[in-house]
Amino acid sequence: MNIKLPQEVTEILSLLQNEGHKAYCVGGAVRDSIMGLTPGDWDITTSALPHQTKEIFKNYKTIETGLKHGTLTVIINHTPFEITTYRIDGEYDDNRHPINVEFTDRLADDLARRDFTVNALAYNPQEGLVDLYGGQEHIYNSIIKTVGDAEKRFNEDGLRIMRALRFSAVLGFEIDKETSLAIHKQKELLRNISAERLAAELVKLVCGKNAFNVLMEYPDVLSVFIPEISPAINFTQHGRKHAYNVWEHICHTVDTIPAEKTLRLTMLLHDLGKVPTHKLNEKGDSTFKNHAAVGGEMAKEILTRLRFDKKTINKVSFLVGCHDFEPPESKLLLKKHLKNKTPEDIRTLLTIKKSDRGALSESYRDISKETAQTLEWLQDILENNECCNIKQLAITGDDLIKSGFKGEEIGLALEKALDGVIEEKVENKKSDLLTYLL
Repeated sequence: MNIKLPQEVTEILSLLQNEGHKAYCVGGAVRDSIMGLTPGDWDITTSALPHQTKEIFKNYKTIETGLKHGTLTVIINHTPFEITTYRIDGEYDDNRHPINVEFTDRLADDLARRDFTVNALAYNPQEGLVDLYGGQEHIYNSIIKTVGDAEKRFNEDGLRIMRALRFSAVLGFEIDKETSLAIHKQKELLRNISAERLAAELVKLVCGKNAFNVLMEYPDVLSVFIPEISPAINFTQHGRKHAYNVWEHICHTVDTIPAEKTLRLTMLLHDLGKVPTHKLNEKGDSTFKNHAAVGGEMAKEILTRLRFDKKTINKVSFLVGCHDFEPPESKLLLKKHLKNKTPEDIRTLLTIKKSDRGALSESYRDISKETAQTLEWLQDILENNECCNIKQLAITGDDLIKSGFKGEEIGLALEKALDGVIEEKVENKKSDLLTYLL
């Protein structure tokens, strides 16, 4: 097998080999190359000890990323490449990091410590592919399997549980039976993993092309760090409108919305407010009064707990809180929505509604006509610069102060003026508005 290597990688391998050391590309770059994908980064493993690697690349810009663990980062053409000495990991005391590492001169020792067979592949042009654990076959058969005993691998590093789910979702691979059983059995190890690392893996997972199958199979695993998911599993929604239980519905909506971080997180969390608001009406149908607002608060709490950035927290919690938005029945009603939503919010909520409705019973799914009409009205409003928010009014708070308004009266008057313009009771002209309010 021949893998086309970037010029910088060839340069690194040659420099190490010219000094009498073994060196290979390793891990994800090899996996992606076999799959016909473009690797995001290239890692190199070598028999050279850290001080030897440092000496070889003394004329290059380097970063001592983790030299005591054998890793030196070399910058070539503004691109970082990690070069790591073959190593054997010592005992793990926190289900995450080895207490110590031991350097070795055997590639086999280094590959034996890696997480999954598809990542335990090494390559250089002279020797070709080194595959000691059937990783190439597992790539061809779309399988995620641990190197060696699955329980031992996860006990060493609990994050590998989420990495397995992420690889399955992103690559579209199935997790093999032994590995899957170990994931379910050892899921509680995720409690030892930092919120930031869990969040990073979660985003990649939900944005993966195989996210639906992973979410359907492993909600118990996600519930370890998002316990709000657990009540939604198998929670029945009664009535003709519903085709799935709450968790199944959530999984279908994640699957059908574009694979963008904010949208996928919104759909993952959008209906968690259903369980605490559930009631049966006189017909025996499920009702979920105010579940969107409750869900918005839950989303905010979950994302804050997982240490997401404020922008993501605010955007997702807003969208979850508003996800019950329905395409308005008139242009006037759309303008009222635009009082506190941006045009982009409207477009996003329509996208959310399409996925949400698409996971209901068949007769409730199609809202294409309503969506098209809303977008047409929205375009008209924008093109004609029609007044929909206070900033567009022909009067300001200062104008009202000069006319004798004080304190809270100013805000209430501006709201009244805006409603008057939207409802076409008054033109958006300064003199007309002041007459209307006085």
